[in-house]
Amino acid sequence: AGGGSGPVGSAAEDGGPSAPERVLFPPTFSVSEIKNKQRRHFMFLRWKQQQRKEKLAAKKKRRKEREALGDRAPPKAIPKTIENQRVYDETTVDPNDEEVAFDEATDEFAPYFNRQTVPKILITTSDRPRGRTVRFCEQLSTVIPNSHVYYRRGLALKRIIPQCIARDFTDLIVINEDRKIPNGLVLSHLPDGPTAHFRMSSVRLRKEIKRKGKEPTEHVPEVILNNFTTRLGHSIGRMFASLFPHDPQFIGRQVATFHNQRDYIFFRFHRYIFKSEKKVGIQELGPRFTLKLRSLQKGTFDSKFGEYEWIHKRREMDTSRRKFHL
Repeated sequence: AGGGSGPVGSAAEDGGPSAPERVLFPPTFSVSEIKNKQRRHFMFLRWKQQQRKEKLAAKKKRRKEREALGDRAPPKAIPKTIENQRVYDETTVDPNDEEVAFDEATDEFAPYFNRQTVPKILITTSDRPRGRTVRFCEQLSTVIPNSHVYYRRGLALKRIIPQCIARDFTDLIVINEDRKIPNGLVLSHLPDGPTAHFRMSSVRLRKEIKRKGKEPTEHVPEVILNNFTTRLGHSIGRMFASLFPHDPQFIGRQVATFHNQRDYIFFRFHRYIFKSEKKVGIQELGPRFTLKLRSLQKGTFDSKFGEYEWIHKRREMDTSRRKFHL
């Protein structure tokens, strides 16, 4: 069935115990040379299976060698990944940099970190939201303390922002949707900005998460920010941190995590459980979603005349898979 496949599994290979190790494919074997589609698919699966067996055998061999050498074993090689091969960014933040410390003391989020203001969040949606977006906003309000959900109908954001400022809201979150699915998030810090626009994907509500824990409590969660290393990432991380009260209630054992990996921000909401003195388990409470920064704008939301600090330009910025901006 199909030509050019080579001697695959000949009878000479089926010898007794002293027969050499079974070789399924010759060195020059290529599945693409098989003409028959079903045969090609079958042989491809066998080839993948053989690759997995060889990889597992090599791994076992290396582990046995390390156990035999004991303390004299060489250090494990660090695997090459896209993250650790990242192109160096000149804007990477040094924690001891005096300029960064000065910027943090004078930026728009300084009153929050100095505990002069308490976060008060307004969560709203695009015009006339559908059921899934409504449920997502309700669940998001249980994650962020002191947040209030209002559904707008035909009211422009430029009219909403002055009303928010008059009612002492510190942040405005807008959830946009497309074809009944949440696909965008606008985060505006009040009263003077900045405003960040994110693309949203992989939204999972609580009922869609397997092995989820019980409903979250009203305790103030801890906040974990991972891998926000550049000046831009530092600003985005401070925006997320300013959504939550500065003093977490550890008795609630709830954690909100913003994990940046390759400029994708993964949000997870967990509760941790002490199983023993040495073991700790976690339960995901939900919701979960993924964000990708599209733009960072000075001031509050202004799509026409706003001044942008940073805009994601795919053709110019995505020239290398190892270059990240956050």
